[in-house]
Amino acid sequence: LDSLQHLQFELTLFSRTRSPFFHLPFTLPAPSIQFRIWLQNMSHNPEVLWAQRSDKVYLTVALPDSKDISVKCEPQGLFSFSAIGAQGKLFEFSLELYGKIVPEFRKNVGLRNIIFSIQKEERSWWPRLLKSEDKPAPYIKVDWNKWCDEDEEGNSDTASDDESAFVDEDGESSDDDGLLYLPDLEKARNS
Repeated sequence: LDSLQHLQFELTLFSRTRSPFFHLPFTLPAPSIQFRIWLQNMSHNPEVLWAQRSDKVYLTVALPDSKDISVKCEPQGLFSFSAIGAQGKLFEFSLELYGKIVPEFRKNVGLRNIIFSIQKEERSWWPRLLKSEDKPAPYIKVDWNKWCDEDEEGNSDTASDDESAFVDEDGESSDDDGLLYLPDLEKARNS
């Protein structure tokens, strides 16, 4: 972006037979220095996967080689995240969760992702992750590897396995080297 003098575009329109019938090259002046700085510093949203149990919510932030991780967790359900990605880009998001939460959280920082375990204030199943009934942002998706239905929670092996990789809010752990949790297929097949 620093050596950009001007932007060149070409507009070509095609007929139904796919032969070009109109071609127009044009040039625009280069964006200003302020615009280029703003563009470089613009934050991005990492992919966020979520799953729940009756007592907690799991958030997995897919952000390889992240640095300077900052997380804020407020009791009314506001969860804010920011970090610097592999190429120095700022990644951040804020979520207004469906219900109230305990402000302390557990996290596991790996090579490819950061997994958060957030305690719900009241033990219940949320109908969705966010308070808003609008469709969530496209970077928020269900984590089917951790998902557990309400009626399966009591007899699930994944509930105890999920907690083994976490440490408290201030510590870090990389027991799984950043890999997403994958259930043992042999155990599932024999059940």
